[in-house]
Amino acid sequence: MGRISRNKQAGPLPLEKEMVTGKVTKALHDQLKHENTRSRKQKEAAQKQKKATSSGRTPAAAAAKPAVAAAAAAPAFNGRNGKRTIAAEKPSADTKNKRTKVAVVQKPESEEEEEEDIVSDDAPDYTAEGAPEDGWDNAPLASASENEDDSMGEFDEDDDEEGVSQMPLSLLDSDDEEDSDMGGIESYDEMDSDEDLDEEAAVTFRDMEKRSRKLDAMRKEDEEMADIEATAAEDVVEGEREIFMLPSAKQVEAEKEAPLDLSQVQLRIQEIIRVLNNFSELRAPDSSRNDYMEQLQRDMCFYYGYNEFLMDKLLQLFTVSEAVEFFEANEVARPVTIRTNTLKTRRRDLAQALINRGVNLDPIGKWTKVGLTIFDSPVPIGATPEYMAGHYMIQAASSFLPVMSLAPQENEKVLDMSAAPGGKTTYCSALMKNTGLVVANDANKEREKALVANIHRLGISNTIVCNYDGREFPKVMGGFDRVLLDAPCSGTGVISKDASVKVNKSQDDINMLTHLQKELILSAIDSANADSATGGYIVYSTCSVTIDEDEAVVNYALSKRPNVKLVSTGLDFGAKGFTSFRGQSFHSSLNLTRRFYPHAHNMDGFFVAKFKKLSNKIQNAENQFVVPTGSGAKTKQKKKSVSK
Repeated sequence: MGRISRNKQAGPLPLEKEMVTGKVTKALHDQLKHENTRSRKQKEAAQKQKKATSSGRTPAAAAAKPAVAAAAAAPAFNGRNGKRTIAAEKPSADTKNKRTKVAVVQKPESEEEEEEDIVSDDAPDYTAEGAPEDGWDNAPLASASENEDDSMGEFDEDDDEEGVSQMPLSLLDSDDEEDSDMGGIESYDEMDSDEDLDEEAAVTFRDMEKRSRKLDAMRKEDEEMADIEATAAEDVVEGEREIFMLPSAKQVEAEKEAPLDLSQVQLRIQEIIRVLNNFSELRAPDSSRNDYMEQLQRDMCFYYGYNEFLMDKLLQLFTVSEAVEFFEANEVARPVTIRTNTLKTRRRDLAQALINRGVNLDPIGKWTKVGLTIFDSPVPIGATPEYMAGHYMIQAASSFLPVMSLAPQENEKVLDMSAAPGGKTTYCSALMKNTGLVVANDANKEREKALVANIHRLGISNTIVCNYDGREFPKVMGGFDRVLLDAPCSGTGVISKDASVKVNKSQDDINMLTHLQKELILSAIDSANADSATGGYIVYSTCSVTIDEDEAVVNYALSKRPNVKLVSTGLDFGAKGFTSFRGQSFHSSLNLTRRFYPHAHNMDGFFVAKFKKLSNKIQNAENQFVVPTGSGAKTKQKKKSVSK
């Protein structure tokens, strides 16, 4: 690009042709500007000549000497290499017609044929004074005279002898298109091609094609670099996995004396989990799965603050990845939730009243019509006028579940065996619309103070509060349509509320609790009346996630009380209960029970099971049918003779 090809016009197109074709290029714009400048200079020269003629003075002689000096100092531009050269020309002997060269360009010696020099008389005279200020080309050119009679024909012979050619500056482009000083504008000889009829379209197409090729090359290069980086990252990760080794026994002992930083322990936990998830490929040859699990247990105990017993229990319950999610969820407090007291207000009205006080809240979910989640409150949520008036109860979302599963009906007789502090009891009364009878029992007399206070604040009028050991039922009272047992438990589902559970539980505690739970659930079953027209249901729930306190207790109740069966809890979410666990097999109906986890359901860990009592008669091991005292049966049957 920029070279003058043979048999092509060396000079620019006539201005008229460029105007007709609509080519408004930078070169054309500047050429028109120079034409106007030249015309103005000619007019000024004509006026000066008239004045000089009238005064008897010739301006050509006065202007000759300064013009020659300007021509000697003017830099010329070499269109081939883009460099400036100084054309030091000697003035001609003829002083009548002093002139200087315009834009002298040396032809390269490597040119095989001498190209024809074409200088048009119509070409503009680029003078130092008329040169453009925007610097679209190189240094300005100089002219010896502004006389209208001057012409460039005198220098044609010198140009031929010296091997130089005078041409417009637009032709002095570099061969390299990217180094062109014209900002991508094609030279006149390139645009004046016989091969392209639509010259402007051809130039635009070539420019677009060049840009497109460049963009494609850049995109391809980026993709190749991305592939290289991804491969390198995979190699690094794979290398890290391959070189990971468990700490030796000496290192483990040293860590007991000088524990590692928590960030280092966390990284090792993540690495062990990766190995365990793909154990067959990533394991170390001399390490077993138990070795990895033991190290993972030690690291998690140190990182999360659990004792070894509880950590082992929970790691048996979950996969390693889910166990980490469970532990992380226990480090975050559960959302504050409230239950609307439908005896005094509606959830919509309560929400509007709290919003007017600046409380930020939302419904808990579609599964409840009375719950609200409190995100932010400018005042304590337990000290608002609505709270004092008994319009709502601060209650965990998981505590809604056993009452929803029990589903007490109006005019029924309901027993809550472990009622304090009253959230479930008052919910039962609200569902019953203050009809029937609710017996709220709790073995802890101090906790019953809060139970009584909440009953009065919420406007409950169908409840009796008593203080008995739950195992004394049904001797105290029996024949209930529905029985709710939220049994005392280890609290492994509410660690976010009570972090002391992490370290103060042992196997002895679990054994003591499970023994108490088994006694309570049998008492609850015996307290229900199988002959109830609308009821005969028992709900067992705990705020624990251990198998010992949940499925094992329910399976025990099924084995000891064949007159009951498990039924659906009525809850359409939650994980199914276990029917087998680490070699233990449970009743197949245990899949009807429901488990709730903090990391999966964003509520406290909870377990819910629902029984239906089929008969008040119990067949014991000696094939004797026994009716528990106070069960509500109309008649009692003594020992039934068995024929041999």
